Amino acid sequence: MQIVMDIPTELAHAIKLPEEEIPTRLKTELAIRLYRKKLLNFGKARQLAQMTYWEFYELIGKEDVNRNYDVNELEEDLATLEELF
Repeated sequence: MQIVMDIPTELAHAIKLPEEEIPTRLKTELAIRLYRKKLLNFGKARQLAQMTYWEFYELIGKEDVNRNYDVNELEEDLATLEELF
């Protein structure tokens, strides 16, 4: 499923950003909000924001968002570490 949002021109112009930055910024802001509300996990929120792991990790730190770290993410991180070493 793909979701397309229709934002009225007047509202889009009210966003205090250069026009070309608005779509990316809206995705990022939505990703942060959904992650903060625990509606998306870190990996999915990062994908929505179209950022690397470390970019999103740094962003949520700057936004003062608590990192929701559960057992599944720990297991994924441990598996990644095992692959690296």
